[in-house]
Amino acid sequence: MANSGFQLLGYFLALGGWIGIISTTVLPQWKQSSYAGDAIIMAVGLYEGLWMSCASQSTGQVQCKIFDSLLSLDIHIQTCRALMVISVLMGFIAIIVSVVGMKCTKVGDNNPSIKNKIAVAGGGLFLFAGICTLVSVSWYATQVSYHFFDPNTPVNARYEFGSALFVGWAAACLTMLGGSFLCCSCANEERRGQQYYRQSQPSTDREAELLSETSFPD
Repeated sequence: MANSGFQLLGYFLALGGWIGIISTTVLPQWKQSSYAGDAIIMAVGLYEGLWMSCASQSTGQVQCKIFDSLLSLDIHIQTCRALMVISVLMGFIAIIVSVVGMKCTKVGDNNPSIKNKIAVAGGGLFLFAGICTLVSVSWYATQVSYHFFDPNTPVNARYEFGSALFVGWAAACLTMLGGSFLCCSCANEERRGQQYYRQSQPSTDREAELLSETSFPD
């Protein structure tokens, strides 16, 4: 029962992380205009994400423009796009696979060993999705930091970390933590099964010896 609860905890943590990954992918606030230094505070805030750039005015009006060309984008934006899409797809597959392998579901109850392996596979997919998200968000943040501290970048053209990056870091941690819980719970169950088999094996051999000693001669 405790093992099943551990699986449920890992599953819901990973599910929450996957929802965060989707939010991070679509949010345009991957970087936002900076007002550090001697920059003139403008009435327009600039945001940029993987798919669009937005301008927010002091009146509350927001105008966004989707990037027209894929090949004209910087290589780190193209790579981050690919990694985030892979994370979303892997997370979706992991949700389905994990449900099949969890002990609280009735699918595959006749073969617990295969059911545990399926749950481990789901946890591994969650881990992969979290790692892809972590790499994508961290690489993008590195590029933002590099251009911010680059002396050749004009002060009024510098950007800082947007809220989507922090959502992405939190989502990656939740997804990897949940995937780890799924993998560890199934590994502990397999280990307990092996220990039970090793403990029961000597008694079986002893019973066989007793049967052979008490057997009647022909």
